[in-house]
This record gives sequence, structure tokens and C-alpha cells, in this order.
Amino acid sequence: MIRANLGDSLASIFNFGFDFSKPTFLLATAVQASSSIVLAGVLLSLVVIYFTSKLGGEISHRFGFPTVLGELVGGVLIGVSAFHILIFANGNDARSNSMIVAFLQATNGLSAEATPATFASISEILYDFSELGVIILLFEIGLESNLRELLKVGAQAAIVAVVGVTVPFALGTVGLMLLFHMSAIPAIFAGAALTATSIGITSKVLSELGQLNSKEGQIILGAAVIDDVLGIMVLAVVASLAKTGKVDVTNVVLLIVGATVFLLGAIWLGRFFNRAFIRVINRLKTRGGVIVPAMIFALSMAYLGAALHLEAILGAFAAGLVLEESDPRKELEVLLKPISDIFVPIFFVSVGAKTDLGVLNPLIPENREGLIIATFLIVVAILGKVVTGFTIRGKVPINRLAIGVGMIPRGEVGLVFAGVGAASGALSPALNAAILVMVIVTTFIAPPLLGIVLPRKRAN
Repeated sequence: MIRANLGDSLASIFNFGFDFSKPTFLLATAVQASSSIVLAGVLLSLVVIYFTSKLGGEISHRFGFPTVLGELVGGVLIGVSAFHILIFANGNDARSNSMIVAFLQATNGLSAEATPATFASISEILYDFSELGVIILLFEIGLESNLRELLKVGAQAAIVAVVGVTVPFALGTVGLMLLFHMSAIPAIFAGAALTATSIGITSKVLSELGQLNSKEGQIILGAAVIDDVLGIMVLAVVASLAKTGKVDVTNVVLLIVGATVFLLGAIWLGRFFNRAFIRVINRLKTRGGVIVPAMIFALSMAYLGAALHLEAILGAFAAGLVLEESDPRKELEVLLKPISDIFVPIFFVSVGAKTDLGVLNPLIPENREGLIIATFLIVVAILGKVVTGFTIRGKVPINRLAIGVGMIPRGEVGLVFAGVGAASGALSPALNAAILVMVIVTTFIAPPLLGIVLPRKRAN
């Protein structure tokens, strides 16, 4: 699942002639889709997503695992890897063997000619809902975080992030060149894909465990935010290298300055905004007087993050941190939870539904080389992040293993790296498959591992 906000930035920064803001199947459709049938398809898809989310989450919870794991696995079962109930259009292929589309053909009079356009439109809407879900998730995580505690662990989080980027990048790049005799550019691209961390998946698990404001949780969260920014910078460098053979220093400098000014500026301006926010909501007398202004602020910050070639989710997270210190924070958290319950499951189920486990099939000859490379990448991906927790020094008792495990999942961020690499032509089919396998494995093993190494806190 390639995030639209990051995709827009990548499209403008790297200029491959490939628009990551929307999948290519949305750029043109031969036959106009019927809006009523598209609506019916979206509604049916949401029914399937919510049912899968709830069933998977409940089963996962009963076995003591984070609910997000159940949502991911449930998504895999209904998606392209298993029952094909919910399929998302992929690349230039606008055809669908989705059971939902088949049901629309049987019950709503969807013609064969209109199927590609209808399928593309349904996918586009669900795609946008999914992106909105992760934005709301990060806004909620920002609200639940303690800004003062996050700033206290800022230095430790920075160390964890820097180590978590440099170690897997160096090991992956050098290892691929020495062990698999790859040329420099594809090896560098694969090494860069190892640097990512999915803040969405990790933060959700921490929240479920009641560990979001623990020392470990704050370090993981801070490191994941810094890791995201560093990851974008690394991607800018390697993408420029793949395209021109040299690094565009101007773009890299702009990214560094933009990220620093945006995050620090948002926190610094927060104290002034909080007073204005309270004055506004005190004057509002109609329904939604707290949640609507808060959502306006969060979505505006998300837009600003994307406009600065960063990430929309970083803007949403910064908005949550700003409002975390406001007086109506507790009320806002309560009001936001139903919205989160509606949109966030779409994100996690969609991640699972889009995960193609076919690349793991060793019976397909084309997969075997990729699986061998993937094994190496998985080892580096796990060890390169686990080691980060042990870079923390000090006498304060802290679960260093939990910090490293919390940095493991690559999730949607890793898919962005794979997408840019494929678009640039830098990745061979085997290496591209290997990166996808690495992303799949690290995304699915991290939630249960984190639940094991970081015990759930009991609610007071």
C-alpha cells in the first residue's frame, strides 16, 4: 500500500514520469463507470472490511496477540493471496477476479465493458479511505503521546533512529554486493529499503498494549518519526543516483531543512495555537464544537506535511502532539475514537488484502532466486533494527530488546521503496520480489513479537 501523501512527494522530487499519487490504473478508463454501481461496490467492500477487521481482531485478542495482527491476517485471507473477495487494482491491470465485482455483475447489472472502470473507481475510493485511516491513526497517536516525555527521550530516539537507518543500509548494501555480486545501484536501493520503519503499525500495537507513554514506547515512537524523515532523505538520494548516476544535493538539503523546520516549528507554535484553539471552541455552540476544529487543524497539518515533500502522517502526528497539551484533550480523545474505529481498520485490512504471498511460493522457478536474496534481507532487516535498542546507554532500567523489536516492521513504507525502485528500473524481478518478501515478513512478525517482549499494561 503506497501512501498517497508520500507518493505525491516522491513523484515531484524524483520525477520518474510515474505518478505515485494514484496507481496508474486510475489515469485512464475506457468506459465511464456508473456512480450508483461504484457506490454499491464501495459499500459492499466496506461491509467485508469491517466484518473481517472485527472477526480477525477478536480472534487475535483471544489468543493474546494485538488486534492489528488479526486485521492484517484477515486482510490476507480476503485479498489477493487467498479468497479474492477484496482485490485492489494493481499497476496497469484494471481487470479483476474480485468476488465483489463478480457479485456486482450478477446483481447490479454491471457489464463486462464497464467492469474495468468500475473496478478502478472502487479501488480509488477504498485507497483514499485507507490513506485517511492512517492519517487519523497518527493524529490519535499524537494526542495519546506525552510531548514532554517525548522530548525527554529525544536524544535517545535520535540515536536509535540513526543506528536503525545506517546499520541495515550498510549491511544490506555491502552484503548484496559481496555475497550476490550485485552492481552498486540495485544493492544501494535494496539497502535503502531496509531502513524504513512503519510508524503506523508499531504505534497501533503500542497503544493496544498500553505502552505508548512508557519509556520504551516513547523512544520507539520518537525514533520511528525520525526514521521516517531519514528514510525519505535516503530514498531521495538513492532515487537520484538511480536516475542520473549522481546525487541531487539541492533536493536532499531541501528535505532536511523542511523536515527540521516543520517538526520543530509545529511543536514551538503549539503553545500559541492551543490558546487560540480553546478560544474558538468556547465560542462554538453547535454540535461538533471540539472535534470539527480539531480535524480541520489535523488535516491542514497533514496537507502541509505533504506540501513540504514530507509525509501527511507526520503532519497529522505533529497536530496531535500540539493538541495533546490543550485542556480539552481528554474530551477530544473520546470523540476521536469512534472516527478512528471507522477509518483505521480500512488501512490495516487493505494492507493485508494487497499482500501477495505468491512471491513466497518456491515451486515457481522465478521466485527461487528472490527467496534466497529475501532470506538474507530478512535477517539483516531484523538484526539491523533489534541492535538499535542496545545502543541506549544509562542506568535507568529499560527494555532494550522491545525497542529494537518495535522498529522492525517495514509495512507501507517499505512498499514505497519497492515502488520507486521498480519505477526507476533499478531492481531486477528477483530483487524486487525479495524486497516484497522482506516487507511482508517484517510487517507480520513484529506485532506478535512486540506483544511478547513488551508486556501489556493493565488499565487502572
